Order: sequence, then C-alpha cells, then structure tokens
Amino acid sequence: MVGISVKTYRRWKENPQDRRKGTRKKNPRALTEEERAEILRVCCSERYEDCAPREIVARLQEEGVYLASVRTFYRVLKQEGKLPHRGNTRPPRKPYTPPELKADGPDQVYSWDITWLPTEVRGLFLYAYVVIDVWSREVVGWSIQEEESEACAMELFERLKRERNLKGVWIHADNGHPMRGSTFSVWLQNLGMFLSHSRPTVKNDNPYIESLFKTLKYHASYPGRFTGKEHAREWMGGFLDWYNTVHRHSGIGFVTPQQRKRGEDKRLFEKRNETLKAAWERLKHRFPKSGPKLWEYKRVVYLNPSKETRNYMWRKAS
Repeated sequence: MVGISVKTYRRWKENPQDRRKGTRKKNPRALTEEERAEILRVCCSERYEDCAPREIVARLQEEGVYLASVRTFYRVLKQEGKLPHRGNTRPPRKPYTPPELKADGPDQVYSWDITWLPTEVRGLFLYAYVVIDVWSREVVGWSIQEEESEACAMELFERLKRERNLKGVWIHADNGHPMRGSTFSVWLQNLGMFLSHSRPTVKNDNPYIESLFKTLKYHASYPGRFTGKEHAREWMGGFLDWYNTVHRHSGIGFVTPQQRKRGEDKRLFEKRNETLKAAWERLKHRFPKSGPKLWEYKRVVYLNPSKETRNYMWRKAS
C-alpha cells in the first residue's frame, strides 16, 4: 500500500533518512554560507591576494587555522569567478583540433603532402609533391622537384587548376614550410579553396596521404635511390597510373580509385553480395546463423572525424 518493500521499511525504521534516488539530501560536509564567505574574505585580503590557494592553506595551518581543503578553496574561488589568469606567462590555450571534413563525392576534399626521394648521391634528395582526392583515393596531381618551396607547390596547383574546378574544395595538409607559407595560403584561398592543417607532430591527422607514401616506398618496383629527376618522374608516372587504375584499396572496399570515381564499386559490391548469398544457400553450415557479412557501400568518407562521429561509426560497424 505504501509502495515500498519490507526491507526498505526496516532500513528506514533504523535510520529515518530518505535515501531514495531523486530526493533532496543535505550533505553534512557542505560548507555553510558563513564558511564560504570567510574563505573569500581571506583569499581576497591584502595579505593573501597574491598567493596561490595551496600557499594560503599552508600558511593558515601554521597559524593553527583550518578553513577547508585546498580543493575546496579552488572550488569556491572558481564558483565566484576569482580564478582569472594572472602573471606574465601565456595563459593555457585549448589544443587546436582540425575541422571534421566530410566528403560524399569526388573533388570535395583533397589532401596533399611532400615526401623525400633519395638519390644515388647521399644527402641529396628529390621531392615528390602529391595531391589526392580523399573520397576516391585518386591521385589528382603530382610533380617531382629538386627543392621544397612554395613556388613549386604553386606550380603544381596552377596546373591542377586548369584541369579541375578547385572552388569550394577543402585542401588538407600538415605544417611544413610550403604548406604554411602565407603567400601560398592566400593564393589558395583566392582560388576559392578552404584550408585545413594537421596538429603539430600528429601524423594521424593526414592519414590518406601518409598511407599513399607507405604504399609508394614499399612497392616492389621502388628503386630505393634515383639517378635523377627524369628517372624519378618516369617511375612515379608508372606507379601512380598503377595506383589509380590497378591497385585495390582496402579503405574503399578493395576497388580502384577509378572504379570508385565512375561508380562501378556499387555494381561490384552487388555482385559480391549475390555470390555470398548463393553460397549461403548452398553451404549454410559454413556461415554463422545470421548469414554472411555483406559488402556495404560507404558513401561518406571523413577526414579527422569528431569524437561523436567516431563513436557513431564504431556503433554502426559493430
């Protein structure tokens, strides 16, 4: 009739305090208004106005006075807005987080970087400038140069501008000198592009181009050292043609960038799923009860996804 169990009644009979969730409880350890006011008065007094709460508590204890713990001092001061940054040091700043870039089609988000190509002369390197489309993983532009500079980067994007519409495209890069150059950055913005940069020393912020460079340098035909610029250009041209038209990427369902760009990956996934379903009908004992795991077409690709997006993708995959 009362709506509680016998056990609850007996517990309340021994201790009449109502411990149901949501009821108002008074914390016996909470500070009174007089104690809070005393903490504020002491901290703002002329004697302690330039001292840290830890020092104030220590000096008060030397005098035989205890008001509260150090953590309580900080909590009270924060609630009253008494903890601004003071001093000549730079105030702490929130770490920079690159924006979440979302692509659901080609020519929406590009990523670019520069990698070193060693020559037969030790200590002398060539530089490969590469731009890829994040959505399709297609290499849309590249060049081999003898130096790492803004001028070489502008030359590459000037050629790319004549081949593609760059207006409204996001371009992501790391924090190298050519990428961060003010002249080059303003020039890209004048083309209508939006700029995004990785966090310092964080390679995971630019994963697609780093994956390409690993594939490049671990390829069986990679010569290790190049005799000169022409040798590097000849090999790079052949490799990138293979990369765009033959190499199947695990990140886009083991199809080539050209197949994904032309929309052929949908048809390939459907054919694979038909094969799996037919095998499921013939060989059910070889599959789990839920059936085979079908190929799923991933329309959207994220670069530097937010925590919420990563959690959503993880839940969807599981």
